[in-house]
Amino acid sequence: MARKKQYIEEEVIEKAMHLFWRNGYEATSVRMLEKEMGINQFSIYSSFKNKQGVFLESIKYYKKEINSIKDTLRRSNNGITGIKQYFYNFLDFSTEGTLCKGCLVTNSVNEIKDAADLEVMIVLKQFASEIRDLFVSNLEQDDQRATIEIEKQADFLMNSILGLSIASKVFNKNQLENIIEVTFTNL
Repeated sequence: MARKKQYIEEEVIEKAMHLFWRNGYEATSVRMLEKEMGINQFSIYSSFKNKQGVFLESIKYYKKEINSIKDTLRRSNNGITGIKQYFYNFLDFSTEGTLCKGCLVTNSVNEIKDAADLEVMIVLKQFASEIRDLFVSNLEQDDQRATIEIEKQADFLMNSILGLSIASKVFNKNQLENIIEVTFTNL
């Protein structure tokens, strides 16, 4: 007979997500996960198979958490203004107290080598593609833009949000707002 779990999976995954967000995928050990999640190694392996499984579940949880600002962008009907608001919402989302953590996905892409963990990279790239697709949808609301221009601008905006994510770990709020304002000056 299987033992009943003594923990709520969503709660332990949320804790794991924050640990990965703070420390990164590579630097987070199973021992650290045990301590942070409050469950033993056997439970981790039983429920999630390995560290990668915990990380993939953490990314799913992160996507659920960020959905509130993604949904605002998805429902936006004011083109570039909606995308700009997403940038500001992202800054609020990525701040924990006085700590700016950037984006879990961006942080992870920066540290994981493609060959190291193909499955993880696929999930991270899919996440980025979802955001880019939302940028395209919002840019298409302006019928003055050619498709090729929209594609180029969506790529530029992806580069900008990734850069903003990294910059949020270093610069103050005023500097970050300046970055956003300049990003949207020429769109």
